[in-house]
Amino acid sequence: MATKLIKKTTTPIKRHHRHNLRRHNRRGYSQNQPRCTPEAATTVVASVNKSFYKCHRVLLRLFSRLPELDSIRCRSICSTNGFQILENHIDPVPKSPHFNPLLSLIDDEDEKFEDSAENRKKKEKTIVLDLDETLIHSSTERPEGPYDFVVRPRIDGQMLTFFVIKRPGVDEFLRKIGEKYTVVVFTAGLPEYASMVLDHLDPRRRVISHRLFRNSCTIMDGRLVKDLGRVVGDMRRVVIVDDNPNSYALQPENAFPIKPFTDDLMDEELRKLGAFFDDCDGFDDMRVALKQLVGRDE
Repeated sequence: MATKLIKKTTTPIKRHHRHNLRRHNRRGYSQNQPRCTPEAATTVVASVNKSFYKCHRVLLRLFSRLPELDSIRCRSICSTNGFQILENHIDPVPKSPHFNPLLSLIDDEDEKFEDSAENRKKKEKTIVLDLDETLIHSSTERPEGPYDFVVRPRIDGQMLTFFVIKRPGVDEFLRKIGEKYTVVVFTAGLPEYASMVLDHLDPRRRVISHRLFRNSCTIMDGRLVKDLGRVVGDMRRVVIVDDNPNSYALQPENAFPIKPFTDDLMDEELRKLGAFFDDCDGFDDMRVALKQLVGRDE
């Protein structure tokens, strides 16, 4: 009787256990396992979004540095191949961690546009400068006194050496007039020689806008003449500074005659010339300024 009772009591328990197992396997979880609530789902989504935005920021930072990395890679390649970097610009201001090269480039271009428009408005007048005996003096013979630099151009297949002396005050004069005027150098010298000299006077090419050489001169009666019509169209806006009267024979009213320079280290002609251009602001016609101001006592 006890055996029968045990069998009757144990059998339903086993059936109930098998039924629970089938229901657990069919649903994939047991009834005692906690289900996902809306609050838990919101937490999971927020965590995923946070990870996505963090990854997005990292990628943006990486791609924003690609131009800088390419520049570093290019410099290393050039150095290993034997190339010499002539100019390496180093930004003295450290970049912000939020620095964006693309936006910086756009800002720089806007500043250049505004600056160029302002400069064009200021530099409506042009100064045409001679080179030899006006800004410098050069000779193939070594001078007895000091000289500033040497150039060695190749002319007609022959290497020549020129010892160059700068006229006193030439650096300051060029810097000063370059702020207010368009500066053009018009020389009767050969380009092979004159271009090397000008590279010393204006190494960054920020002052002298144009260079004209002997092949731009006009030949009149065997003389080399500098026609200002090759430089500007409005003769009211131009002055030529030259020590040779033949150079400005076509437009003498536009000329500022200057004494030739050889080796006088006490020369003050460029100081006088700078003072003249300081007084030209009130003149619309430079020919009137030359007529009224040139030849006065300093």
